[in-house]
Amino acid sequence: MANLLATKPLEMIMEESSESGEHSLKRALGVTNLITLGIGAIIGAGIFVLTGAAAAQYAGPAIVLSFVLAGIACAFAGLCYSEFASLIPIAGSAYTYGYATLGEVFAWIIGWDLILEYAFGAATVASGWSGYVNSFLQDYGIHLPPSLTATPGTDMVMYNGRWERVATILPTLQARGVDPGSLAHAHGSFNLVAFLAIVAVTIILVVGIQESANFNSAIVIVKVAIVLTFIAIAGVFLMKNPEIATRNWHPFIPPNTGEFGHYGWSGIARGAAVIFFAYIGFDAVSTAAQEAKNPQRDMPIGILGSLVICTILYILVSGLLTGVVSYTTLNVPDPVAVGIDHTGVRWGSFLVKVGAIAGLGSVMLVMLLGQSRVFFSMSRDGLLPHWAGAVHARFRTPWISSITVGIFVAIFASLIPIAILGELVSIGTLLAFVIVCAGVWILRVRRPELARPFKTPWVPFVPIMGILVAGLMMASLPRDTWLRLIIWLVIGMAIYFGYGRHHSRVQQAIANPKVPAMTD
Repeated sequence: MANLLATKPLEMIMEESSESGEHSLKRALGVTNLITLGIGAIIGAGIFVLTGAAAAQYAGPAIVLSFVLAGIACAFAGLCYSEFASLIPIAGSAYTYGYATLGEVFAWIIGWDLILEYAFGAATVASGWSGYVNSFLQDYGIHLPPSLTATPGTDMVMYNGRWERVATILPTLQARGVDPGSLAHAHGSFNLVAFLAIVAVTIILVVGIQESANFNSAIVIVKVAIVLTFIAIAGVFLMKNPEIATRNWHPFIPPNTGEFGHYGWSGIARGAAVIFFAYIGFDAVSTAAQEAKNPQRDMPIGILGSLVICTILYILVSGLLTGVVSYTTLNVPDPVAVGIDHTGVRWGSFLVKVGAIAGLGSVMLVMLLGQSRVFFSMSRDGLLPHWAGAVHARFRTPWISSITVGIFVAIFASLIPIAILGELVSIGTLLAFVIVCAGVWILRVRRPELARPFKTPWVPFVPIMGILVAGLMMASLPRDTWLRLIIWLVIGMAIYFGYGRHHSRVQQAIANPKVPAMTD
């Protein structure tokens, strides 16, 4: 059992971080690239897709408080990530941090868990991206085959000249006295739009990190400008029509229905756990530590800077959105577009949908970048096969890992419903945060003498609060989500004991201390 808790020496990690040459990752990212990487991942599905669903189903107008709660949890975790990212500037994020502090078996668990965060996160975003693309095309009379725009089993109806998902359009049909059975029906079979989106992003990632970062930065400028446009339009609308805001914000915290998580304070907690998916971008910045020019200085700025900017934007957008539109009508794939339609500014709807399409594209890029870098680190440690860590001689990217992840994510996005994907991503992210917060506390006790370029303040208060808040939001997620997490971790442990433990560089070093450990 002791060997399972063997930690990876920090000296070995630092030696790996200083590697250079054609078989190492290219250090090309500055502080601006890192901040835009974080914003690129954070501003996406949470603000353009999940905000409406969480308000409609769980929190009502108090979704604003859900974002505040989630933001506080992220602040605690973000401070802990910043210390680790500056101290251990290597690809792998929470996986590497866990390996250095908690031991190999915990490192494997967190590495396997990060697949839920990054791979399933990219799949969730691709599904949301597909909804916005389809809505945008139908605005101009272009109708894709409905069976190729949704996952298997999704019921769709033709209403007002548009294919709509029954689950989201049903409240509108009932309010207008329309029988869904009287409308033309279709069923989803394979979300080809989401599949092709992941393929395109994977190609960009293989070509190079600098190209990927520049592409992401350009998109970030566009989508932040569009988010600010929505804030301005909705703000002016509500100032001119305060009675609408008063009506839609009352009651601000809808009474609980008698079921945990459906409105009331428990609904705020459930809403925070669901939209927590919206915040996962800041920790994706840490996966690019081995490609940062000056990680000791720039990683904390990139992580915390992107988190602060996006939290402010989220609170403003969610508050204005539920002021313009009743929360009961926001369970749709494109809630921000619905909100701006209610202001009567038609060109605003065009801008929001273009911004969502571009913005969700950058989220997919950062999520896939993070996942391939975690695989890269796990391969270099011997826990995954050698090919997962192969670096392209010309592009200096982990190309085989990127392509493999891209294929699986494309399949997930095209076959698994977005609700299931989103909850899996949230619980995977929260578990990662718990482990990182615990790791900072443990390393402060074990190695207090280490020179830390960035120090988390108020230790152990900040790590403990990060653990407690993340644990609270995990507890508020449905039982089915916990069951899927447990099954996923059991599968991961089978792979670890079947392959990873026997090829681990750390385990080889323990068994043969005088023989250099091999990765494969």
